[in-house]
Amino acid sequence: QVQLVESGGDLVQPGGSLRLSCATSGFSISMYDMGWYRQAPGKQRELVALIIQGTRAIYGDSVKGRFTISRNSAARTLSLQMNNLKREDTAVYYCNVMGVSGTDYWGQGTQVTVSS
Repeated sequence: QVQLVESGGDLVQPGGSLRLSCATSGFSISMYDMGWYRQAPGKQRELVALIIQGTRAIYGDSVKGRFTISRNSAARTLSLQMNNLKREDTAVYYCNVMGVSGTDYWGQGTQVTVSS
């Protein structure tokens, strides 16, 4: 059974940092492409970062240079280091794994609020 559980969301001031984690189970984390997405109120879910083909990272334009995606196969976790946070980064952040037995899976999300 595939499970993704996000944690690390919080209230942070502009310019601050947060690290999100996604604990995984039910599949081999190193074998699948994974990513972080976010959804702000009234907006569509958007790509934040992907890690594909093992270690190749792809970032949404709005987070390039500020966010870093990584995964730890031994700990079975996907992480997102977020630096220099801006108010427009406020959203629910979701962990995703693609194509496990032909199905994409999502976590329940973790809230990130950037506000002074």
